[in-house]
This record gives sequence, C-alpha cells and structure tokens, in this order.
Amino acid sequence: MSRILVVHGSPRGDRSTSRRLAEGFLSAWQARHPEGQITRREVGRVLVPPVNEAFVAAAFYPEPDARPLSMQADLALSDQLVGELFEHDLLLISTPMYNFSVPSGLKAWVDQIVRLGLTFDHTLDNGVAQYTPLLQGKKALIVTSRGGFGFGPGGALEALNHADPWLRTALGFVGINDVSVVAAEGEESAERTFAVSVAEAEQRLLDLARVF
Repeated sequence: MSRILVVHGSPRGDRSTSRRLAEGFLSAWQARHPEGQITRREVGRVLVPPVNEAFVAAAFYPEPDARPLSMQADLALSDQLVGELFEHDLLLISTPMYNFSVPSGLKAWVDQIVRLGLTFDHTLDNGVAQYTPLLQGKKALIVTSRGGFGFGPGGALEALNHADPWLRTALGFVGINDVSVVAAEGEESAERTFAVSVAEAEQRLLDLARVF
C-alpha cells in the first residue's frame, strides 16, 4: 500500500476527533512507509458543490466523448475527484456522525464520485437494472466519531446509525468492498469515558497502520 487518499469530512479543524484520529493513523503509516504518497482532500471545511441540474445533464449526456465544453466544465471537479480515487490504493475517510448521518460536504463528495461510466456501469436485463462497479482492488478505512454510545454493530442504537453503514453502501456500489471502520464514541458523554473510547480507537489505528 503506497498511496492514500484522505477525505476529511468534519467542518471542525483541530477540535475534530475524527480528523485527529485519522492524522494519527497517517503519521504512523508514513513512519513505516516514508516513500508513500498521501493526498488530502478537504470536504468539511471547503465547499463541495452539490449535484444540480447542469451536473445531471452533463453526467448523463448520451455521447460522453462529445460533451460540449460547457458540460465538460460542469463535470471538471467531479472528474478530478474520480481521478483521485483511481490513482490511490487506500481511501481514508474521516467524519463525525451528524444527525445520524454524515456532514453535507461528505455527502456532496459521494454524489460527485458516483458516476455512470466512470465508477459504475448500468445495463438493463429484461427491464431490470443491473449495476456493475468499476473501481477494483481498492481498500477503504472510515475513521468516525459519535456523540453517544451504542451506534456500532450490535449496539442498542445501531439502527440510528446512517453514517458509516451508508458510506459502506456507497463505496461498495462503486467497487470498494474491503472497508474497515474505527469509531470513537461518547464525545457528548463523560470526559473520562470518551477518553477511553478514543484511546481504544487510537490503538486500533496504530495496529492497522502496520497492516496497510
């Protein structure tokens, strides 16, 4: 593993737990892979345009190689973001869980990279849609923070978590099925309890840095 694409989804800067955990992983990984490449894409503190009518018209233009220049401009950022995915081996997403899901900037990034003909294909079989993922051989690591406890697998509030499960679905749709999730829970709970969760997440990330 020599190339990591980092997508930071938190609107917070230094106060972001998910961002800090992800950067800790990157420091440990870089120490083991000094020749490795890390590319950071900020979507939490930099505006990623939401999909609009012009984007949809350009993305579904019947002759992609003959798109007018105006349509090419509408897809320029999306093309760049998709290119970054193909150019890297590991996708690292850091994000908090906001209102049971992900921040709007990260949602916008996903909408920009789920692209017909680039990251997935679509055919009809007897009128039934068949989807083929086009990203192969990639891995993903989701580093997330949650305000309360019990949102992980088997937890009492698991059904309310539409953040990292949704990311797994979106990434799997384009072909990234090897996904690891590391979560710190309890940011809005007792300080000591949250500190224990963070320490456990830090240790797991250090272990993963030895593997990736």
